[in-house]
Amino acid sequence: MPVSHRKRPLRRAAFLSIAALLIVAPAGAAQAADSSVAALQAPTESTSSPESATFRIATSGFVDSFNPFVSIYLTPTNILRYVYEYLVQNDAEDGSPTKGLADSWETEDGTTWTYTLQDDLKWSDDEPITAEDVVYTYTQMMEVPELAVANGNLVTNFESVEAPDEKTVVITLKGPQATNPGLEIPVVPKHIWEAIDSPSEFVNDADVVGSGPYLLESYEANQQITLKANPNFWMGEPAVKRIQYVYYTNSDAQVQALRSGEVDFVSGLTPTQYDALEGTDGVTVHSGEGRRYHSFSLNVGLITRDGVPYGSGNEALKDVEVRQALRLGTDTKTLLDKVLDGQGVQATSFIPTSFSKWTLPADDDVIVEYDPEAAKQKLDDAGWVVGADGVREKGGVKLELRLLVDAEDIQEVSIAEYFVPWMEEIGVKINVESTDSDTISAKAVSGDYDIYFSGWSVNPDPDYQLGINLCTTLPTGTDGSGGTSQDGYCSPEFDALYEEQRAELDESKRQEIVHEMLALNYTDTAQIGTWYANSLEAYRSDRFTGFTLQPKDGGIIASQAGYWGFLTMEPVDAASADGGDGAPVGMIVVGVVAGVLIIGIVVFLLLRRRRSADIE
Repeated sequence: MPVSHRKRPLRRAAFLSIAALLIVAPAGAAQAADSSVAALQAPTESTSSPESATFRIATSGFVDSFNPFVSIYLTPTNILRYVYEYLVQNDAEDGSPTKGLADSWETEDGTTWTYTLQDDLKWSDDEPITAEDVVYTYTQMMEVPELAVANGNLVTNFESVEAPDEKTVVITLKGPQATNPGLEIPVVPKHIWEAIDSPSEFVNDADVVGSGPYLLESYEANQQITLKANPNFWMGEPAVKRIQYVYYTNSDAQVQALRSGEVDFVSGLTPTQYDALEGTDGVTVHSGEGRRYHSFSLNVGLITRDGVPYGSGNEALKDVEVRQALRLGTDTKTLLDKVLDGQGVQATSFIPTSFSKWTLPADDDVIVEYDPEAAKQKLDDAGWVVGADGVREKGGVKLELRLLVDAEDIQEVSIAEYFVPWMEEIGVKINVESTDSDTISAKAVSGDYDIYFSGWSVNPDPDYQLGINLCTTLPTGTDGSGGTSQDGYCSPEFDALYEEQRAELDESKRQEIVHEMLALNYTDTAQIGTWYANSLEAYRSDRFTGFTLQPKDGGIIASQAGYWGFLTMEPVDAASADGGDGAPVGMIVVGVVAGVLIIGIVVFLLLRRRRSADIE
């Protein structure tokens, strides 16, 4: 499924007045998580914090649904991270597995995983959270295909999920698995969802019963999304009582809204907007290493899981030589420099450089540089002859491709201005179809495109992103429904390597397999990666403070693989009343290392260690 708008694909409570705090717990067994992870404690509300304090976020994000079983787009997926806790969460330090609903977990062979839930967990309606909620959630995904759309690939290796008692979950896998199976699956309340007649069609967009730091209160399409603080959240009720996503038609309107104080946070800034906001009174800008990749998604000839063709893709793109020629004719370095103003890194694959262990190295043998002459030769060899008008032909058919462009997206429009003449140079005519993001999303799902701009937010562990490139995750319907596929890619060789990497418990060996998979996907060219952009954000620092970065060093606030970014924020007035000094982004993150060491003056709260993983 498309994900230029998830698309894939996202991602805090009273702070102590201390000089520094560094906590280290003893290392446990290789695959165990006892009490070895340090966490952040959510701030209790300051008595001076205004009850009406609302943190407003500018957005234009597409919402497919707030149903965690089926939603795949960026805006709702990010919000759902705040609404439903996972069995195992991704920590703020580096995204590794850490405490969520589970207080601890262990496995001896990577096949049987046993989780012990925290004490006294409650849903927002005061019902207890038990192991049965976890079993219900996972079982629905395992047994009901319609409920496996968003995260079904995460349970394909599951044999069974059982609850020996209210606090214990036992997941038995078909084979060993390196990735912690408790990651990235929002756990829903059984007592709510089992009463729903058609859970796959449930929109879940008001008065949601959840377990995370915030609850979805209401949704007005293309107007606003309102979240309220959850007093039953296991780390305590967040200091900011409301978060509201406010819709704007374009990014320039969002920037102006931030300047005027209509909103408090904007992300997805262009470099020009970022530079223009720098130095603005009351506004702080932040550039962090993001977890998204951006690409041209090519219609390789879409088929359903049963091999039935669908969509209107150009037949020429079924030829890998043609797709490779398009890559050779695309100057991604120029796009990075000119469109992104260098705020990022050239992409090699769909795993960003922010996850250095897994990303395809830039010096890998399969990586090719911009070479229009080589592109022309490939097209010559494939039988595409240049016509009198400069456009190549084969069998009386011209090589013309449609490129979908969001007319309101400055970057997409700018990329197209470079791409069209580059393709013209190698004999390919590009017909730009300018439209809106909702139309592009619909066309991408139904396969009514040749090329469109895509991108996904990727998790610290690559398993999910690799998994949505499998033949088994292709759609089941000819309308593109019933599956979550990154680019409609299907390769039996890739699928076999996927099973190998999933079962490989030696991380270095697993890395080698993952790199081989990415190299194969690169050569097959279902997409042309452009960049891994820095996440350019800005917020009203005269109103709110205390945001947490993920990862700790050079990370991001919004669209994290977790809920840390907004969990720890608080109103500036409250921070001052508590003796705070309006600490800048990232200063509130608690560090974790091996051994036992405490540096600082006051220990506010110690949570137990955990380990995590996320693309979306």
